[in-house]
Amino acid sequence: MKRILIVLATLLLGVAASGQEPLFPSSQLPNMRRFLPPPPDTASPAFQYDRAQYRWGLEQRRDSVRRTLATQDAEWSVDYMCRIMGGAMGVTLSKEATPAIYRMLSAGIFTADHVSETAKSYYMRVRPYMFFHEPTLAPWDEEELSRNGSYPSGHTILGWTTALLLSELAPEHADTILARGYMYGQSRVIAGFHWQSDVDAGRLAASAAVARLHADKHFRHLMKKARKEYKKLSRTR
Repeated sequence: MKRILIVLATLLLGVAASGQEPLFPSSQLPNMRRFLPPPPDTASPAFQYDRAQYRWGLEQRRDSVRRTLATQDAEWSVDYMCRIMGGAMGVTLSKEATPAIYRMLSAGIFTADHVSETAKSYYMRVRPYMFFHEPTLAPWDEEELSRNGSYPSGHTILGWTTALLLSELAPEHADTILARGYMYGQSRVIAGFHWQSDVDAGRLAASAAVARLHADKHFRHLMKKARKEYKKLSRTR
C-alpha cells in the first residue's frame, strides 16, 4: 500500500510539474483580500488616477509599435512568455529547447495564477472598456472577460511571475527581463482591459505568490533543475 501511495504521489507531482495543475491548492497561497486593499472607490483620488492612466493608454495606442505590442500581449500562455522573455535574455526558451526551464515556469505560473481567485470573485470590478463603453485592442476577448473581475490583472500576474522567476534564473539579464515583464502589465492598461490599480495589484500579488512558491520543496527542485539547464545553455552560447 505504501508503495502504491508513493507511485501515485509521484504521478501527481509529474502532472503538476508539467504545468497542467498547480503545485498546491490555492488555499495555500496568500489571500489578496487580507494583504492588499480593495480596488479604489469611484469617488476616490486613486480612481481619478486610474481614469488618467486610461487616457494615457489611449494616447499610447497612437504609437503603432506600442499598439501592436499591446495587442500581441493580450495572449496569455506559457509559450508566449517563453518567446518574449527568451528574446529579453538572448536565448530560445521553449518546451523542446529548454524542457527543465519550461517545466519550472509552467508549474510556477499555473500555481501563482490562482492567487487572484479570491479578489477577482469577491470584488468583481468592472473593466475600463465596460465602464467607458469603448473598444479594446483585443475585441475577441471582450465577451469572455466581461464575466471576469478586473482586480487584480491576471495577465500582470503572469508577466510579473515569469519576470521574477527568470530574473532569478538569469540575474545577468534581470534588467531586461523585468523591463519586459513590466511592459507586459502596462499593455493591459493600453489595451483597455485593466485599470492601473489592477496592474499594480497584480505585481504585488505575483510577488507574494512567488515568495510562497519558494517555500514549496517541489518547486525548489524544479528551479534547481532549471538553473542547471540554464548554466549548461549559457556555456554553449
